[in-house]
Amino acid sequence: MTNQTNTILPALLLALLFFGINASGQQTAAFPEYNYNPFLINSAYAGMLPNAEVSIGNSGFFNQIEGSPKNFSLSLHTPLSEGKVGVGAGIIRDQIGVTTNTNVFAAYSYKIFFDFKDDRPYWQIYQPGVLSFGITAGIQQFQDNLLELGIVDDPNFSENITATVPSIGVGFLFNHSRFYTGVSAPNILGDKLANRDDLRLSNPIYGYFGYRFFTNRYQEIMVKPNVLLKYENGAPFQADINLAFSYKNKFELGAGFRTSSSANLLAGIYLFDSIRLIYHYNIALKQNPLGNTHGFLLSYRFGEGFTSR
Repeated sequence: MTNQTNTILPALLLALLFFGINASGQQTAAFPEYNYNPFLINSAYAGMLPNAEVSIGNSGFFNQIEGSPKNFSLSLHTPLSEGKVGVGAGIIRDQIGVTTNTNVFAAYSYKIFFDFKDDRPYWQIYQPGVLSFGITAGIQQFQDNLLELGIVDDPNFSENITATVPSIGVGFLFNHSRFYTGVSAPNILGDKLANRDDLRLSNPIYGYFGYRFFTNRYQEIMVKPNVLLKYENGAPFQADINLAFSYKNKFELGAGFRTSSSANLLAGIYLFDSIRLIYHYNIALKQNPLGNTHGFLLSYRFGEGFTSR
């Protein structure tokens, strides 16, 4: 094959698989950093922290395979009314092949507090028993640059596609010092308000659970097993099973497995009390034309940062 064919064929397959006009639904991206910025998939997390937090992340931008998935995110959320209310906003941009999906959203959450009076180490920041409900409103824009594929004599690829779709999402979250669990549906409307009849959008549903415990009585190393589940009509069911170790909010290491036959690795470091940098690496375990993916999540927490209150 020529170099041009090697470039066009993967891009075509990706376009058909992930954004098949009149054929299948648009697939949503996976978020390797979900455990460090749940706000991206669950509006109920808005304002869960004692102070505002801004995060920026990317995945796949350094991949050498043309057309491989790329993801960029920027978010900010903060508590209000003594933590009973949370607000936030964000932007998520996914690109795969010739297809780009940009989602701009705002979120609101309301919380009910429970005082479990549970012991915890001085360096662990958490809200002591919170039941949170959230709602998200936003706009999604899809762009399919089909003309870049160079396919002729096929009406499905005779023009570029642009679509704008309003979105509404809901989320639920329960947090305790020992564990947390949440369920969210970021786009309950699907494609009902799409400005094109040939656009097929599904509503992904996320569920996740995590637990926190310590390796010794000095409570210096926190062990954090967690699971993320994603169901989406027209796509394989996906589960991320991960285990991370955190040393007094100074640094952490983690590893896991994704049911799409890949392994997750991560390393994090905390700087100047207020900055956290997480590096994540996804390794394909089978023959995968997209190869391995790596990226980072950088977070800045206001106030006392990642230290104790």
